[in-house]
Amino acid sequence: MFNASHVILYSADAEADRAFIRDVLQFAGVDAGGGWLIFKLPPSEIAVHPTDGPSKHEFYLMCDDIGKTMAQLTANGVTVSEPVNQRWGLLASVTLPSGADLPIYQPLHPTAFDLEG
Repeated sequence: MFNASHVILYSADAEADRAFIRDVLQFAGVDAGGGWLIFKLPPSEIAVHPTDGPSKHEFYLMCDDIGKTMAQLTANGVTVSEPVNQRWGLLASVTLPSGADLPIYQPLHPTAFDLEG
């Protein structure tokens, strides 16, 4: 039924964050017209969590080795928070040029992104 997902990050400095995603995170992309870049993401998965507050959406980038990922990002001048050990994974965040945080984590749970079908 579906063949992909489309994630939107709203940014106070979209141009700088797009350049960061293209040049630092090295995601391939296309220009949808007028400089509106759309980037190819790694395989993804979706989870639905209960909440006592209002419904919301979050976006995380996953990695196999958060220490190695953080070292590579830091070597490229990226500000990365110290990882925190959560029950479900090792969590850190990258500071985008706009000042927004982009969470990254190394899952310690079974993943679904590589399932067939």
